[in-house]
Amino acid sequence: MGIVPLAKALELAQEYDLDLVEVAANARPPVCKLMDYGKFKYESAMKAREARKNQAHTVIKEMKLRPKIDPHDYDTKKGHVVRFLKQGDKVKITIMFRGREQSRPELGYRLLQRLAEDVQDLGFVESNPKQDGRNMIMVLGPHKKKTEAMAEARQAQEARKAEAKANPGKSQNAAEVDHEVVDDAEAPAEASAEA
Repeated sequence: MGIVPLAKALELAQEYDLDLVEVAANARPPVCKLMDYGKFKYESAMKAREARKNQAHTVIKEMKLRPKIDPHDYDTKKGHVVRFLKQGDKVKITIMFRGREQSRPELGYRLLQRLAEDVQDLGFVESNPKQDGRNMIMVLGPHKKKTEAMAEARQAQEARKAEAKANPGKSQNAAEVDHEVVDDAEAPAEASAEA
């Protein structure tokens, strides 16, 4: 449009029912733009919201173990590690040694190696086991990124919602209630047949 006096620019803005927005104040002459400022603010807020939605924060989850862990407890802890890796989070595994256990660090090392082998399809050893005072620490990193894991989880959730919409059948509790009502309805008929 070129260089226009301020009064004429304001007149043009009123004529088209738009706002006169200063884009570059430090330029000589200052650069202004005719736009719907409310719509611009709304669209920029929506873009920022969408960017935050797709943004992933790297989280380090921690799992603590003991060298003499029970097999069932190990399976439970391994399940948590698997869940964290599937969600795309890093996992810091800490083996805590007490008393005489400190003289046998190879027990903790073997336990960490076993755990790393058990979850190698989901994650990799990012930091090898290191003795740190009374503790031995290892960090596992996921094979897939946090954003990929979030996208997969979102798709799975949408698939479940679509399936629930497609099959609007009764819930299990509602089916049990209906079954009880049918049984109660049959009982009086049997009683009157016996009379």
